Amino acid sequence: MANDVCTERPLFGGAISCSFPARFQDVSSIREVPDHQEVFVNPSRDESLIIELLDLKNEVEDHESATWFLRDLAIEQDASDSVVVEHSGIMELSGLQYGNVPVPAMTAVGQLAVSKGRQGRGAENIMRVYLANIRLKNVSTDLLITAYEPLIINPLSESARTVGAGVAVPAEQSGCLPVQEVFRLAVSSFKIHDWNLFGGGAEA
Repeated sequence: MANDVCTERPLFGGAISCSFPARFQDVSSIREVPDHQEVFVNPSRDESLIIELLDLKNEVEDHESATWFLRDLAIEQDASDSVVVEHSGIMELSGLQYGNVPVPAMTAVGQLAVSKGRQGRGAENIMRVYLANIRLKNVSTDLLITAYEPLIINPLSESARTVGAGVAVPAEQSGCLPVQEVFRLAVSSFKIHDWNLFGGGAEA
């Protein structure tokens, strides 16, 4: 998109990186973000992109890990009764290898009814959530890349003030790269530059 320049963004002090549009702003410049997360938002469209480091969930099978994390996310956001898993799959990451074998990213796409911030029930927005789980077993880490795309903005939501209530305007109509493509780009371009980020210093 002519109006949507994509650049490689350093994450966690440059230890890892991935590429996504410049319209996604670093939330840490506005408010405190947990050390295990990098959070980027596009407030004009209520879109967000989150990169998160978690301890490896050994009890979760690889083939169902992305769906498991999507449902876990729904529980965290009090949206477990609204989650609808639309799709799950796998992406190979050409820029990330372990033992000369590309590391796969398990993916899942679903819909959630999510309230903004501390707003409770009755103010939920319908969001499509794209989630990738990169299983870095050599450093006992589950890395998540999650993108949120608004589908319907509740008139009672805080988001309605800036985005407007009702069905969200498609990204293409605003000259923006669709969130689905933002997600694919972020996942496919993911790289690790410094394995010491994970504590063990293991290298692929």
